[in-house]
Amino acid sequence: MSIRLGRRGLVSLAAAFACPFCTGAFAAAPEWGYEGATGPEHWGELSPDFHACGMGTQQSPIDLNGAIPARLGPVSIGYRQVPLRVWNNGHYIQVNVPPGNGVRLAGVSYKLLQFHFHHPSEHALNGKHFAMEAHFVNQAENGSFCAVGAFIEPGRSNPVLEAVVKAMPSQPSQDQPVAGVTVDPMHLLPRNRAYYHYMGSVTTPPCPETVSWVVFRTPIEASAEQIKRYGSVFPMDARPIQPRNRRLLLVSGG
Repeated sequence: MSIRLGRRGLVSLAAAFACPFCTGAFAAAPEWGYEGATGPEHWGELSPDFHACGMGTQQSPIDLNGAIPARLGPVSIGYRQVPLRVWNNGHYIQVNVPPGNGVRLAGVSYKLLQFHFHHPSEHALNGKHFAMEAHFVNQAENGSFCAVGAFIEPGRSNPVLEAVVKAMPSQPSQDQPVAGVTVDPMHLLPRNRAYYHYMGSVTTPPCPETVSWVVFRTPIEASAEQIKRYGSVFPMDARPIQPRNRRLLLVSGG
């Protein structure tokens, strides 16, 4: 498909690279998906801007196996109750959040922009994929990202996922506020904050390798019905495992 960028298209593309996790900014970019001719194995061919998706050496997700135990500092998480805004961006369900939330890792502060979900999990743990994975997208002032991931497995009902699946549109739509509903993102994080850490990429085009990944070792729970309802809208919205190459994968002890 041939695409011509006018002034508005260039602005949209610039916005997308300012926030490559913000999928909806790619209004002028090539269409991509999770299967067929626009699936992950073809992302790098769809546009010169997507070159890293096919040729990058620090791509995500990866299989979290063979990690090196390390004395990693704690991840300081400052998330609080936020008004629910649900967005079906055509690739996954995303919840945009207002300013005032963030994380601190290795002395760097990152502001939370949004969180979203993948079905099944994108990362694997010793070869095992989980039913879902939640990603929290945090950005530092220098433009780099810290992405926080939490595996989701069947179990008890999760209040945040319940609010999301109850409100989520079944078709791509604009970012929509849900009147009178707030959610606490902390309910999507495990109490045990031991985590895996590695340097990687955004898991969607244009796949820039500017992400410090934190993936918690302990999964959280959501009911089988909640997982099924999300999967009814997105049966598969997870990028396959990428080569680790020579990257260090560290794991904290507690």
